Amino acid sequence: MLHTDVTVFRANFARLPITRSTAPISVQLSAEQLVIVRGGRVVVDGLSFVARGGEALLLTGPNGAGKTTLLRALAGFLPLASGAIRLGGGDADKSLAEQAHVVGHANAVKTNLTVAENVRFWADYLGGDAARADVALRHFRLDGLADFPAAELSAGQKRRLCLVRLLAAARPIWLLDEPTVSLDAASSALLANAVDAHTKAGGLVIAATHVPLGLARSRELKLGVSELAA
Repeated sequence: MLHTDVTVFRANFARLPITRSTAPISVQLSAEQLVIVRGGRVVVDGLSFVARGGEALLLTGPNGAGKTTLLRALAGFLPLASGAIRLGGGDADKSLAEQAHVVGHANAVKTNLTVAENVRFWADYLGGDAARADVALRHFRLDGLADFPAAELSAGQKRRLCLVRLLAAARPIWLLDEPTVSLDAASSALLANAVDAHTKAGGLVIAATHVPLGLARSRELKLGVSELAA
């Protein structure tokens, strides 16, 4: 059943109109000797790496290793003490943050809206459209709950609603912090297939995780060690 759903999702996604704003954009993100300080403590110290479109870079390591801190710095939410983050490719008129989806620990679900209203809000806000929003709802198996109040959703359903915006608007970079929190195995597989479809199309994903995500194209960056594992 899951295989059938994923096949339908890919077929529907492939039929979406490709415009200047939705066409895959080749990107490369380079971090050079990053130093990030939080609360007077150096959390990330001298970190360098390169992540390219077409792959998922998985940030691993123990609690406190700096995974969330690094993602927030990449998104522009935290300043760098030193070092540089450079984006190659993409849209020269937009910042890295404007070309990235950022999914953190909070789901950013508006509980006073229905499921469909939440998706339409994010599609409008992020520059998506109704066609993508509909495909996103179906992919994450929320189309049957479209008119349901978001406040009444389970924790797993709210997490899926949070993830819907990854597909409701096209952005080349996805920054994901523990994206499978509250998801069961079937929902985690739906996320993995969405990530695989994004990287296959040339998109870039950087995800902090404590668990295997089951991705087709990924590398691991263990924070606290000096080398990037293949």
